[in-house]
Amino acid sequence: MIPFFNLARRSVNQRPVERKTNGFSPHPGLNKLLKSVFAEVTLYAEDQMNHIKQLAEIGQALSAEKNISKLLEKIVSEARNLSNADAGTLYILNRDKNCLCFEILQNDTLKIRMEGLNGAKISLPDVPVYKNGKPNHSNVSSYVALTGVQLNFPDVYKTDGFDFAGTKTYDISTGYRSKSMLVIPMKDHENEIIGVLQLLNAKNPETGEVIPFSAEHEQLMASLASQAAVALTNTQLIRNLKDLFYGFIQSIATAIDEKSPYTAGHIRRVVDLTMMIAEKINQSENGPFKAVFFSEDEMEELRLSAWMHDVGKITTPEYVVDKATRLQSIFDRIQLIETRFQLIAKSIENDYLQQKVERLTKEKNTLEEINRLDEAFAGKISALQKEFQLIKACNDPSNHLGNDEIERLKQIGGKTYRSGGRDLPYLTDDEMTNLCIKDGSLNEKERKIIQNHVNVTIKILNELPFPRKLENVPEYAGGHHEKLNGSGYPRGLPESELPLQSRIMAIADIFEALTARDRPYKRPMSLSRAIEIMGFMKDGHLIDPDVFDLFIRTRIFHDYAKKEMNPEQIDI
Repeated sequence: MIPFFNLARRSVNQRPVERKTNGFSPHPGLNKLLKSVFAEVTLYAEDQMNHIKQLAEIGQALSAEKNISKLLEKIVSEARNLSNADAGTLYILNRDKNCLCFEILQNDTLKIRMEGLNGAKISLPDVPVYKNGKPNHSNVSSYVALTGVQLNFPDVYKTDGFDFAGTKTYDISTGYRSKSMLVIPMKDHENEIIGVLQLLNAKNPETGEVIPFSAEHEQLMASLASQAAVALTNTQLIRNLKDLFYGFIQSIATAIDEKSPYTAGHIRRVVDLTMMIAEKINQSENGPFKAVFFSEDEMEELRLSAWMHDVGKITTPEYVVDKATRLQSIFDRIQLIETRFQLIAKSIENDYLQQKVERLTKEKNTLEEINRLDEAFAGKISALQKEFQLIKACNDPSNHLGNDEIERLKQIGGKTYRSGGRDLPYLTDDEMTNLCIKDGSLNEKERKIIQNHVNVTIKILNELPFPRKLENVPEYAGGHHEKLNGSGYPRGLPESELPLQSRIMAIADIFEALTARDRPYKRPMSLSRAIEIMGFMKDGHLIDPDVFDLFIRTRIFHDYAKKEMNPEQIDI
């Protein structure tokens, strides 16, 4: 090919010479030569423009791809297309292990696609960058990774200086014939090697004959490798930041779970259950959710909301989170009441003994009077013991208290005993308040403290600069205790303002709480009872009926139960 710029080269000071044609046309041979040169220059220019356009399109496509596996596969595919290579391999440098890891292997002749989007797992061994502590220059890919030098071999079987034993062994096992090879380093924005691209057997596009990679291919592949390295680095950085973010979120969730040994794993289970429901909604082909489909970004947003739904509990006092009995604060105050009742028993006994001594010292006394005194003392002690047993039973939050039990508690609490010259109540006001809790272990003040965790959750999440695709995390996470009839907290949202994502999370949170097998304040609930209670909540318009019906119809509850519940709880 004749470089067109040589034809037009002239001195900057040279002036064009005027020639007279005297009516004669240019020489026919010169005309033919000029046409040939022009055609060749035009073809070359068009070819270069096409290459530039291809590289631009490839660069745009690589930059747009955020999935690592798809990106790696696309890098090899585009490199092979641009160079007419029959096969290609991509290695990624693992600095921790000092080796090149096989990531992508493609071969058209052998119809092989390994790794990537739908490929089979690569079984070939990784390539060590160092052997016995020394740089591995014998292997061509490790040499390129170490030196950053691009290599081009017309025929690997006729090349000295490198160990191609692995290539030849592969050829023998597959019947393939490796010939021309182009090995390109992939460098990031800091000029650090992050991988190696290896292309094999360039083909003549017209004849299919295996030919050497041209100098033009070397330049194109160097440019492509540079674009690919930048795209890969950006994608890895995004993934690393995402992994770091999720790791941080999960570490906070773990810290919250570990803050209370009785609720360890609660957040993880709510996340699992939430995503199980969302996936079933995505699979719905009829019914109320046939037109609903959560995109990949929306699923990520929901998953993150579930991980963060209880982040506000990081400020909730442990004695409230861990309140295992109605009298528990820093410790279970039933012990104080037991000691107090023992003191009352001693006081009764002292009175009894004093009266008995007085009667025995009198001249006029009868055995009948002594027996009546003994019976009265035994009756008082027995009544005191029964009162304490009632208090002990009322302290158990798994026991529902009716009006009769509460009235009896008030009678006991209204009694007094003498100590230190003062009349003191059997039960203090605070003890009475807690013992009279009808269900659960929390009094009204403590319930408000617990409920405040949602306000704190919303406040914390609103402080975080979520990207646009995650902007609804505070709303979804902050709505998992809202009810469709507007009776939920913290904002009492009506049905029209309650997102589907929050409704899903609410059902996951309630079902996990009902069936949890590690709560000290209640016995593990059976599966049938939990579903019955949630059925009542559905009828009372507290939870989303469509989500609950899907939860039952698709047997999500049973799949979850087999994984997270005790066998004796599963009675359906």
